[in-house]
Amino acid sequence: MRKTMVPALLAGLALACAPAWAQGARTAGGEGDLAVFKKACSGCHKWHGGGGGGYGGDALSLRKTQLDKEQVAEVVRCGRPGTGMPYHLRGAYDTVKCYDSVKADMAGNMPPETAVFLRPAEIDAVATYVVTQLKGKGDPTFAECTAFFGTTSRACDVYRKKEGSDEPTVSH
Repeated sequence: MRKTMVPALLAGLALACAPAWAQGARTAGGEGDLAVFKKACSGCHKWHGGGGGGYGGDALSLRKTQLDKEQVAEVVRCGRPGTGMPYHLRGAYDTVKCYDSVKADMAGNMPPETAVFLRPAEIDAVATYVVTQLKGKGDPTFAECTAFFGTTSRACDVYRKKEGSDEPTVSH
């Protein structure tokens, strides 16, 4: 009986010690989806997914995307040829064809390689996050901001509503 308990104990320990984002990436719609988005996407698309200029270039708004979940996942895996959108799947265009192409087919349209490769479960997690939490949501809200930064961050003060008003309070 001892031999069967050890593998189960080790498997449970490995799960308990795994990073929170990796655990959540296995459960679609969970906290892990946000963690993967933070790790791989927020640098360019910003915390709110609205894109715009900045550190990562001029990223498109994920709040305005018309892509479905599988299309979002494909863009995360393979990037966008001819743009600054990097591919996040290790082996894309080498061992894995993207858009039915390999590197030799891409010429000058090869998307850049990411600094943060994602596993397939993480790609699924970020695609889920985009289509369930960002797509079609309109302007960012205080609740979305605190979900991203936490309740103690001053970054969300600009989204806090004035008492009895629909206008945001801008803090300085």
